[in-house]
Amino acid sequence: MIYDITPFTTLDYPNEIACVVWIAGCNMRCRYCYNYEMIKAKGVLSSIDLKNFLLKRKGFLDGVVFSGGECTYDLELLEYASIAKELGYLVKVDTNGSSPDVISELVYGDLVDYVALDFKALEDKFDYITSTNFFNHFVKTLDILIDSNMTFEVRTTWHFDLLSIDDILRMKGFLKSRGYKNKYYLQKFLEVDNLTNLKSSLNEPDLSLLDDDFVLRGF
Repeated sequence: MIYDITPFTTLDYPNEIACVVWIAGCNMRCRYCYNYEMIKAKGVLSSIDLKNFLLKRKGFLDGVVFSGGECTYDLELLEYASIAKELGYLVKVDTNGSSPDVISELVYGDLVDYVALDFKALEDKFDYITSTNFFNHFVKTLDILIDSNMTFEVRTTWHFDLLSIDDILRMKGFLKSRGYKNKYYLQKFLEVDNLTNLKSSLNEPDLSLLDDDFVLRGF
């Protein structure tokens, strides 16, 4: 179910005015997670609540962002996205890529217009950062999005102690090898309240090693 709704944002959906629908629950335990209160939270809003909210916001909002937690972890996401599309909204989904079948249903059911896919790490560090073994699920989701030719971005939260500059360059190489041709977004870790009480790194990577394929956020 839905944990909460942020009624207005100009930051979460590129070039669109949107709301953010936060869906409770997550199947990862990322070390830097700052939405950790949603991991085991219970939803308090239903699909009826969502529809009523979106009806009132018609003409004021362009899009709806589904995030979390991990929004694809809740199969009700398909119903939520259908409601938004039926009311004429653009739909964006933020996902860790762990549910390729759900992403496929969204994409090929014309229920999503934009996807932000989190690339946590390559396989050798994936378990350490997320406490899961969902790397192959991420790869399947990436391939689905590439094959669909829909608009999407790949992004990584970068804590300099968890991922080195070499890790980031290898991750870019991996994306290229799968056929990803868009920009690769790097989001700098911000020291806010988080799942493992992680602090900012004292290390400073050489950002000059990053080429124009990267977009830096928060640096």
